Formats: sequence, structure tokens, C-alpha cells
Amino acid sequence: MSLTSPPEQKERGSRQLPYSSRINTRRSGLSFAKRTYLPRVFGLGVGMFCVSSVLYTQNSPLWLWLMLAINGLVWPHIAFLLALRSEQPFDQEIINMKIDSALGGVWVAIMSFNALPSVVILSMMSMNNIASGGKNIFCKGLALQISCSLLTAWIFNLPFKPETSPLQVYACLPMIIIYPSLLGLVTYRTAKRLAESKEELLRISVRDGLTGLYNRRHWEHQLHNQFDSCRRYQHGATLILLDIDNFKAINDTFGHAVGDEAITILAEELLLGLRAIDIVGRYGGDEFGAILPNTTAEQTREVLTRIQEKLAALTFTQAPTLQLRVSAGIADYRHDMINYQQWLKAADSALYLAKDNGRNRIELAS
Repeated sequence: MSLTSPPEQKERGSRQLPYSSRINTRRSGLSFAKRTYLPRVFGLGVGMFCVSSVLYTQNSPLWLWLMLAINGLVWPHIAFLLALRSEQPFDQEIINMKIDSALGGVWVAIMSFNALPSVVILSMMSMNNIASGGKNIFCKGLALQISCSLLTAWIFNLPFKPETSPLQVYACLPMIIIYPSLLGLVTYRTAKRLAESKEELLRISVRDGLTGLYNRRHWEHQLHNQFDSCRRYQHGATLILLDIDNFKAINDTFGHAVGDEAITILAEELLLGLRAIDIVGRYGGDEFGAILPNTTAEQTREVLTRIQEKLAALTFTQAPTLQLRVSAGIADYRHDMINYQQWLKAADSALYLAKDNGRNRIELAS
């Protein structure tokens, strides 16, 4: 039975996190701190106008003006530095947001709960809390605002004067206009970056890194869909499996860089030689697959023959003696096929037949 207390267990667990995970967590926290930095600088800076308009009418002492300047002009940069130097920047930034809320409550009490400046400051802080930290931070921030304002008023016996003068209304206008616009801009940029990241992750999940073609998993998914379409709508399609002849010897003789170049060139020639509606993918290693809707095996043979001729005429700068040759197996969709794996097996058998018959050949499935 473990005698370690829960906090100690949590600390020990965090120490056992892989180094890469800790780095990624810190980077994410730093990114969050950078996103909140600009809204805090502008929000607290412009918010000074609201508070200043009330302090001016109250004939407040110099030390209060000094505290306001520190809060509005110095604190945003201190908060950012604290997050940058923290091992857990995200957690530190959450603490900073709670401090913002607490200080906001204090200034509301100092302003004697002047209606418009108080509502503007608290609402803008709440807007930032819910945009940055969600419902949890919003609720905690609101609780801190209310409790700190009431506690400050009680400790210093501050009066309740909700009346707002025209001067104070005008002083609040910059905060009302500028801060929501700035927060909206930051939110838009964040959403745009997330959409771009999602799009890039989707591309990586379906594309082969070397050729840019569909990877095996996604290409097989497309093959499955094409098989179902042929069965449902009773139309034809042709499946190709092909690979580079003696690819291992190419790598051993000329090096892997030439081997990668051969794979890339074959992928490019397939894209150029086939139609836009044809579905091409890298099946694995030097093996490729292509699905040609509404095409017969004989038509596909003609297309592949032209591609073979183009490949044979190519010259490799790093391997002038290399002649790129491919073998291919072609299988028509048949209505008696049970599933797409059977279609794939027929094309694979035709490819093996091409290899057995001397390579650099195109064979049709029987």
C-alpha cells in the first residue's frame, strides 16, 4: 500500500512525463500566454481611462493614481514574464487571469461601484475569461470580482455611489469599442490557426510523405468506396497494382536517394498519364495502386504502356545508366466479386504473373 499523499503522487507523475511531452505542454502554455498578452496590455491600458474618470471626480490621492498606473501599465508585462519563466506557463496564465479578476473587483469598490465604469471593466474581464478559459475560469473570475469588491468596500468602508457622469460615459467609450474588437481579432486568428492545423493534420493523415499521393490506408478506403459504387450502380472500373522492377538492386547500386527519386518520378508520371478522376495511391514501398472508374482493362493497358515508354526514356542525373522499368497487374471489377479485397487480390495476382513472366510487363487478371 502506497503512503504517498495525492499531491506528492501528482508531482511524481508529472516528473515521470516523457521529456517530449513536457516540452510540448510548455510550448502550448507559452502559446496561450502570448495570445492573452496583447488583450491584457490593451484591456488594462484602455481600462485606465474608465477608472481615471472616477478617480478624477473623487479627488483621489496620488498613491491611488500610482497603483492604477502600475496595474494598467506594468502588471501586463510582469504577468507575461511570469508565464514565460514558469515551468507550467498555462497554469501560471490562469493564475494571472484570476489576479486580473481580483484587481478588477478592487477597482470597482474604489470607484464606489460607479455603474458604467464598473460594468464595463467587469464585463470585459469576464469576456476575456470565458474566451480564454471557458466556463470554469469565467465562474471563478466572477466570484473573485464580486468577493474582492465587497471585501475591499467593507475593509475601507467605501461608499456606494452608482451615479455616472457624462465625463465618465465618454471615458468608457474607448474600452467599449476597442477591447471587444481586439478580443474578436485575437479569437479570429486563433480559430484560423486551428483550422489550418486541422487541415494540415488531415492532409498528413491521408497523404504519403514522399510522393504526396494517397497513403495505403486512405487509398484502400477509396477502393472500398469504388467497389460499393460499382456494385450499387452497376458500372465498371479497373484496378491497377504496379511496382518498380528490381527496386532493391536500384537502392543497393545507386543509393536510396536515387531510389526515392525513382518513386517520386513514377508517382508524377502516374498523375500525368492518368485522368483527374482516377484515384492513385502509394500502396507501400515501391508499389502503387490506381483505380480507374468507367474504364476497361484494355483501355488501361494502353495508358500504362504509354507510361512505361515515358519512364524508359527518362535519364537520372545521378544514375545515367539506370532505366526505370515497371510491372503492372490489371483487374476489371466483376459483379461476382464478394468484396474489394477479392478485387485487390486479382490485381495482385496479375502483378505477380507479370513478375514471373520476365518483368517490365503488363498482365490482365483472368
